[in-house]
Amino acid sequence: MSQSTGTSPALDDGGSEARAAAIREAAIREEPKHRRLITSPKHGQILSGLMRPGYTFGSVPSGHAVLTTSGRKTGKPRRKVIRAIPQGDRVYIVQLRPPAVAVNTPLAVAAWVLNIRADSHVQLKLGRRTCAATMREIEDPAELARAREIFCEPVHLVDYPECVIHLKGRPSARKIRDLHRYWFDTGVPLVAELQI
Repeated sequence: MSQSTGTSPALDDGGSEARAAAIREAAIREEPKHRRLITSPKHGQILSGLMRPGYTFGSVPSGHAVLTTSGRKTGKPRRKVIRAIPQGDRVYIVQLRPPAVAVNTPLAVAAWVLNIRADSHVQLKLGRRTCAATMREIEDPAELARAREIFCEPVHLVDYPECVIHLKGRPSARKIRDLHRYWFDTGVPLVAELQI
């Protein structure tokens, strides 16, 4: 799922050439396993847009959230459906780089991440409740390792149809965890600290 306001392929997340090469290599390896659903920022916008109405007015299923950021240029609320894994007063999220995008623009940064960089105050709808939170990118290696385990290991019921959307073949818990690891390792990991 990509940002409802798009991904800006021309924008770099500050990574090095080595990071870009590693992401591109992983994307090339993964691309044959993936459906070519999200091949551009527009496709991610459409997918998130289709999911958002049900999640905005109903309950958000475990493993997902509706993230609301402030547009960095307009200041208007921007909503996005994301995979979100709560752990205590923190929620772990990753900006995805689908293989079809990452092969060409491995350091692409979604508009919602750019919005967070401009204003880290967000809202997250988890289940039926909406919480204020402060978000930041995770950079500390120890925190990254812990976040990877928290983000990648859980498998929720909603992950099975999501796996069908992204990967070829029948979904399984193993395939879902592998998909989550790919997303985490090639994406932009973030943590939201809930203001409870």
